[in-house]
Amino acid sequence: MPATDLDRPRWPDGKRSCFALAFDLDGPTGDAMLDGSIWNNPAYFTLGSYGPWRALGRLLGMLAERNVPATFFVPAWVLENWPTQCAAILEGGHEIGYHGYKHEAFWTLDRDAQRAVMERSAQVFDKYLGMRPVGFRTPSGDWGPDTIGVLMEAGVRYSSSMRGDDRPYFLPAQRGGTPLVEIPGRWEMDDYASLAYHRNPNFPASLDRIASYDTTLDNWRREFDGSHRDGLCLTTLFHPKVSGKPGRIALLESLLDHMHAKGDVWFSTCRDVAQWWHDEYAPMNPKEA
Repeated sequence: MPATDLDRPRWPDGKRSCFALAFDLDGPTGDAMLDGSIWNNPAYFTLGSYGPWRALGRLLGMLAERNVPATFFVPAWVLENWPTQCAAILEGGHEIGYHGYKHEAFWTLDRDAQRAVMERSAQVFDKYLGMRPVGFRTPSGDWGPDTIGVLMEAGVRYSSSMRGDDRPYFLPAQRGGTPLVEIPGRWEMDDYASLAYHRNPNFPASLDRIASYDTTLDNWRREFDGSHRDGLCLTTLFHPKVSGKPGRIALLESLLDHMHAKGDVWFSTCRDVAQWWHDEYAPMNPKEA
């Protein structure tokens, strides 16, 4: 079967492939914060707060050195508590997107509860940064039947939440509105899968708890190489508190250097990918092509 225009999409300036580096700056938000148990667990709180407090600055410095833009999906609670650090994201020319208020699982919330999270988040971004994001990544990796409508009501123009392709695609619009662009991620490009350490169970005999750094880097390179070969769009689900540590940031440096050496890659924020996809392909829905 001959390749179609959407099998090998067009990218700006004739670039062969697209790479949208993205981080979830979760901090200590999540289930333990939502149920209150984190306040009895200082070790877990500091593990999360390491992301915005310490790792974020290191990552921003590395990105500046390599002239690579990135998107940071930030729970609004993190912005409230580390406003200066989060402001540095925008000052560095990067993008900030929505990621819940305290990393809520949207699939467990009804329409009104999801609206409340988005409204509160928008107020926080407006108060501390004077802006409202246009992108969203769902916390906890899933959403409910009302989520797309809630996002559109909130002024969101794209999502990077689902897994339905290795190119952007369109999510259905309501009442003939402008469809959302989805920039799908992949678990293979989630640093939690290889590098996060969980003490449950605690130190099992003869079993490594963290993947080899060489293996992890090799996996990420291979994923990029395949995407680049086929002219696709690759994004990441990285977390500053996981991969922004001194030894691990070298993995990101090596990955970006590998991409630069390949050449012909469009390094972009998710926002710019979504805008490009909308401008180029909005008349045609890739899911129906």
